[in-house]
Amino acid sequence: MGKLATIDVALDEMLVNLAAIVLRLSKPEMTRTPEARHALAQSVHQYGVCAARSNDPRVHELKSQLDETLKPNLRIVVRNGVKVS
Repeated sequence: MGKLATIDVALDEMLVNLAAIVLRLSKPEMTRTPEARHALAQSVHQYGVCAARSNDPRVHELKSQLDETLKPNLRIVVRNGVKVS
């Protein structure tokens, strides 16, 4: 069982490192095109598939952060000093 635990820990570390890379690539200046947004969505989805089997809380926290990157940014629009919905 010790070898399996070692492999599990190594996979969790790889997932943590992968999430860090995807988070860096999720910045708005990196995802300006529809193709880049699509690639990000695919990466976040695939990360979620892998993270689902992990017991490491860091992996699940990073999955939540990655999921947030896919939500559209809302902005407040003001016209003539009046907020427009």
